[in-house]
Amino acid sequence: MATETTQLAVLGAGPGGYAAAFYAADLGMQVTLIDEEKNPGGVCLYRGCIPSKALLHVAKVVDEAKHATNWGVTFSAPDVNVDKLRAFKQGVVDKLTGGVGQVARMRKVNFIQGRATLTGPNGMTIAGAGGTTELKFDHGILATGSSPTKIPSLSIDSPRMLDSTSALDLPDIPKSLLVIGGGYIGLELGTVYATLGSKVSVVEMTPGLLPGADRDLVAVLQKRLEKLFAAILVDTKVTKVSEDAKAGGIRVTFAGPASGGAPTEQVFDRVLVAVGRRPNSRIPGLDTTRVGVDAKGFIETDGQRRTAEPTIFAIGDVAGEPMLAHKASHEARVAVEAILGLKAVFEPLAIPAVVFTDPEIAWAGLTEAQAKAEGREVEIAKFPWGALGRAITIDRPEGLTKLVLEPKSGRVLGVGIVGSGAGELIAEGTLAIEMGATAEDLKLTIHAHPTLSETLMESAEVFFGQSTHVYKPRRK
Repeated sequence: MATETTQLAVLGAGPGGYAAAFYAADLGMQVTLIDEEKNPGGVCLYRGCIPSKALLHVAKVVDEAKHATNWGVTFSAPDVNVDKLRAFKQGVVDKLTGGVGQVARMRKVNFIQGRATLTGPNGMTIAGAGGTTELKFDHGILATGSSPTKIPSLSIDSPRMLDSTSALDLPDIPKSLLVIGGGYIGLELGTVYATLGSKVSVVEMTPGLLPGADRDLVAVLQKRLEKLFAAILVDTKVTKVSEDAKAGGIRVTFAGPASGGAPTEQVFDRVLVAVGRRPNSRIPGLDTTRVGVDAKGFIETDGQRRTAEPTIFAIGDVAGEPMLAHKASHEARVAVEAILGLKAVFEPLAIPAVVFTDPEIAWAGLTEAQAKAEGREVEIAKFPWGALGRAITIDRPEGLTKLVLEPKSGRVLGVGIVGSGAGELIAEGTLAIEMGATAEDLKLTIHAHPTLSETLMESAEVFFGQSTHVYKPRRK
């Protein structure tokens, strides 16, 4: 067994792990990064954010080509070459993961490919293809991420059953696909398959799609999805799935108000289970440390992302909600600075979230529903994209920008956007919240015309009853 020592060991090389390793190396630390993949990247680059967005881009191109008929430009029906599409997606993944691997080498980060087992607060063993390595470290950061949630009753052994990982591998374009779960993963992947030609149905056990997201924003998206998907079943549960060899598919049993409570059945070529993700906190050897895990499976940390074991920190999906790559990357910097004794704490006022459907939904900070639940007095200012020049020129008037404001000061507490490119626009809203900006600040900031970004300025003008393109006097 080879023996190595390092100042910092980072277990897990996703957007949190490799960000921590790279930042620590930049600050002069000796760093070892451990992961089972051949290059850093984690779920985000290999099986999540990046491949899904590559496929969503293709879906958007297909949809725009179809939409162009409204403008007098007609294309022939798309001929989808699944093998070539799969190769494009994999090429994107390989380019990015290979690039991150190269950056790791440039930073002189010691990357070890293998599966780690903790042996205590300052050690681990790593089993790799070349043998086992014993690694001693001064500090460790756990960044092991998350995995798709599995429901035992829906986990039958059939190649027709998909999770987010296998769905991204594009086994084929099935004639019919049921997506179990109306969250962001289910809706994004459902959008890809529906645009490529599948007859997609979505079932969600709660009363609405995207639980937790602002209902005003979801309403705009759902209106478009109702045209794209074959069916959207909310407040409905899947009670049973089984392989039906005779029908050549998966037989699914539903129960919900739409059926009067009586079970109904339908057969689908494939079924995608996308009901969320669970933290990868079952780390071998974790019990040799004082690291604590809460009832939901998240590793418990303080504001500096230090666990109950003083030498070990945890970041990213394994350390709590929200499970977002950009949240993990920022936690990484806090943890590294804390290890170095610098003044650092993770206390953002807003963490942006984006659902990359079409139209996109993005939000940051306080939502209207949260304000009501907390009994907080807020004022809401909305600007409809139907009154925006740029939205009309790209024929995408279905959109809404919404501000949640402190009534007296006009301070921006939350921002929500639904529309084409909402994910790019939310950055300004997040910055406004972090900087303590007011509606007047947004109103007085000159935005380029014609752009979609003007909706933030015009929403602020609505707050004062002075929007140029929407006549809505302010309530007195």
